[in-house]
Amino acid sequence: MRLGKSLTFTFQVITAGLALAFVAVILKPELLGDLAPPASPPPATVTALSASMAPAPGSYADAVARSAPAVVNISTAKVVTERPNPLFQDPLFRRFFGDGPGGTPRQRLETSLGSGVIVSPRGHVLTNNHVIAEADQILVQLADGRVGEATLVGADPESDLAVLEIDLPDLPQILVGSSEALRVGDIVLAIGNPYGVGQTVTMGIVSATGRSQLGISTFENFIQTDAAINPGNSGGALVNASGELVGINTAIFSRTGGSQGIGFAIPTTLGQTILQQIVDHGRVVRGWLGVEIQEMTPDLAESFGLDSAAGIIIAGVLKGGPADRGGIEPGDIVTEVAGKPIDDPARALNLIVRLAPGERVVLKGWHQQAPAEWTVEVDERPKNGTR
Repeated sequence: MRLGKSLTFTFQVITAGLALAFVAVILKPELLGDLAPPASPPPATVTALSASMAPAPGSYADAVARSAPAVVNISTAKVVTERPNPLFQDPLFRRFFGDGPGGTPRQRLETSLGSGVIVSPRGHVLTNNHVIAEADQILVQLADGRVGEATLVGADPESDLAVLEIDLPDLPQILVGSSEALRVGDIVLAIGNPYGVGQTVTMGIVSATGRSQLGISTFENFIQTDAAINPGNSGGALVNASGELVGINTAIFSRTGGSQGIGFAIPTTLGQTILQQIVDHGRVVRGWLGVEIQEMTPDLAESFGLDSAAGIIIAGVLKGGPADRGGIEPGDIVTEVAGKPIDDPARALNLIVRLAPGERVVLKGWHQQAPAEWTVEVDERPKNGTR
């Protein structure tokens, strides 16, 4: 009983104390004094610091800003004459149906879209030959919205490259990097005008280098990338993570016509050589020996009585050509051109075309199973010529 009274008294005292404390805080809040926690600093300071910091890791915005202004959209137009339907040439058909509209040639305007890259302050634009082939009019639109008509300086179907020139003030120019420094796994960006939607940037890596024997062009040394490349990207820029041009986007491997993650670009090492020759000569000047060559295989080497399959077999010699004048005959085996060994037809072709017309070069190899040496004066390679 006494314990119950004690608890009741204690509870009454605590309740009265809390009530008095509450009234005191309401009437005189300053009594809290230093018990209140310090005010938190405004978050605006943190936001201001974040805005002044560098872009987040993994961003390639600086590379795009550095290169994209020099990537242009190209639109072409050409007049195509359609042949009349052969049925209208048949007298019996014309007797019954007369000379309908299908009996006379008709003309229509054909347009196409692509991309290009401004590579010099003189307004030279590097693009693909197939983008501008047979075009009657070529218009170039810059990233800043300006549009100008372009003139064709020269084209090289064998490498699928062409050089245009535009006359506009204050043209941006892309910084050209080294395609030879590329390694498989390097980040690359493809910039162009896919499907005509406007300038677009896609990202990927270098999947392979030195791709050849794809049947795209005569001279092939492609950079393979999985950056999305679609129709309209042709002639656009492939740039590295620093925004430097390393390739000209050229083709895709696709079963549907869309990107499948396998795209090919012409490296800048070849692009710069073609550009310089077209600007200097209006065409590409290549060496030519006038031979047809065949790959050497182990079985063929054994049949020729050779221990090694190095070199190429001369399958044919053009009468009166450089090789014929130098004494080379069908069945001869060439293992060295101008001091450089060759082990396949692709390398042989690349070595021969780099020779200067009029230059005298030494070829080494085998003639009727005996070591042989020939001195040949190089001619200029004709269009669609032999090696």
